[in-house]
Amino acid sequence: MQLDDTDQQLIALLRDNARTPVTELATRLRVSRATVQKHINKLEQAGVIIGYTVRLKPQAEAQRIRAWMGIAVEGNKTPAVLQALRGEPHVYALHSTNGRWDIVTELRADSLEQFDRVLGRIRLIPGITASETSLLLSTHKV
Repeated sequence: MQLDDTDQQLIALLRDNARTPVTELATRLRVSRATVQKHINKLEQAGVIIGYTVRLKPQAEAQRIRAWMGIAVEGNKTPAVLQALRGEPHVYALHSTNGRWDIVTELRADSLEQFDRVLGRIRLIPGITASETSLLLSTHKV
């Protein structure tokens, strides 16, 4: 599906606040309410918009310890490592990357003790040859 300027501007506004009323979106886009609703329906039906979510400030979440973990994987074992990481409840996101790390993982835990146990389990996954973890101390833009 080809996105036009209105689609792209609408997506940007919805990313900022998906709860913005259609009438306000129409005003900001300088189009009619019906046009906005038509674009939203088209984007949803085409699978461009697949859902809406809630963003919480980090202090509101139970799992307050957050970190990025770069993981190097041996040979062609990436699919097996990804499968094992998907089974770890404290893995919040997985990203395949290029460069030094094959996988970058976002981890979340309730305490440093729990975080330490999570790191220990992940480091024992067969196929992982090296890792480096950085705690996320603060978030500046959400």
